[in-house]
Amino acid sequence: MVTRRTMLAGDAAARSALEEIPGVGPNLSRDLIDLGYTAVGDLRGEHPQAMYDSLIALRGEPIDRCVLYVFRCAVYYASHRRHDPERLKWWNWKDA
Repeated sequence: MVTRRTMLAGDAAARSALEEIPGVGPNLSRDLIDLGYTAVGDLRGEHPQAMYDSLIALRGEPIDRCVLYVFRCAVYYASHRRHDPERLKWWNWKDA
């Protein structure tokens, strides 16, 4: 039987795992979980713009564009085994 306590424990584990991604803290890990991502591997091959648009729709309000940049960085992190340190800085994912 799934209890609220079990759900909270799973949520805490997911948040902790997602917060290993550079640039992802408590608020963004909550956003990722709300979008259905509970593990770093879930982000592999995802589309950051679609994630960002879904978050805007979910929240029903504008979201700072920096969140898109973090999503780009997170998808890169999840999609590659070896990482260029410069690409692990969310601000390097800004629009050209």
